[in-house]
Amino acid sequence: MPKLKLPNIDDVVAIDIHTHAEEPCGCHADDGYDDFQAQMAEYFKSPNKHPPTVPETAAYYRSKNIAAVIFPVDAERETGFRRYNNYEMLEVASDHLDVLIPFVSIDPHKGKLGAREARKLIEEYGVRGFKFHPTMQGFYANDRMAYPLYEEINNGGAIALFHTGQTGVGSGMPGGMGMRLKYSNPMYMDDVAADFPDLKMILAHPSFPWQEEALSVATHKPNVYIDLSGWSPKYFPPILVRYINSILQDKMLFGSDWPVITPDRWLVDFAKIEIRDEIRPKVLKANARKLLGI
Repeated sequence: MPKLKLPNIDDVVAIDIHTHAEEPCGCHADDGYDDFQAQMAEYFKSPNKHPPTVPETAAYYRSKNIAAVIFPVDAERETGFRRYNNYEMLEVASDHLDVLIPFVSIDPHKGKLGAREARKLIEEYGVRGFKFHPTMQGFYANDRMAYPLYEEINNGGAIALFHTGQTGVGSGMPGGMGMRLKYSNPMYMDDVAADFPDLKMILAHPSFPWQEEALSVATHKPNVYIDLSGWSPKYFPPILVRYINSILQDKMLFGSDWPVITPDRWLVDFAKIEIRDEIRPKVLKANARKLLGI
């Protein structure tokens, strides 16, 4: 396939920086994947009882006139769920580049093999971002074993997007499905931002119970942004709203966490919270446009 092309976003109403490509998993029905997805749908009160395909996702966003960053999550080592192969996902997404901006995911435990894959994805396919989920992948973001992968992302001018805070993954399941929340404290990403000052980084989600840590990192490190996905805005803590309205207004990004939270739901609730009128367009589109270089 040719290198990925960025969509023309002049006319879209927003850029959703955080959506998931979950299918096909490539697993058998008895491996727990369906139970995992059903619990996620229950946790988020999602209208989608099973993840939509990439073409279905594209059709939804096209109908809403919203561009979307979409990515899989490679967490084979910790979950046992076979990843949505990056190349397969890119091939499917390449038919929908009018609305989709594909990112990819590589478990940092894959070491040099993962670093080589990252280099190929950037150089040959034009990939612009990588998704990390420290809790699902079972690592601290500042673990040096991940640094060769970060180096390739940094050298390629791509973006590193990190899940932060509590997660719905495994919530309510025995032992939380083995997921450990400690890995997703955003202070571990602060080391990465210091060691790679040119690496564009996104801290995903309101980072409960470490919201102030995330705000501190984004305030202190020029290369760190925050996406607002995974929560309905009506539940945003007051300090987060205050920072959106003030010193971090140029570093806050609209994200839904599709399919567990839809843009329809997120945007309706965002319209009801007290955000200054001149800042709303920044959050919904302008900040992401600048970060993505569109």
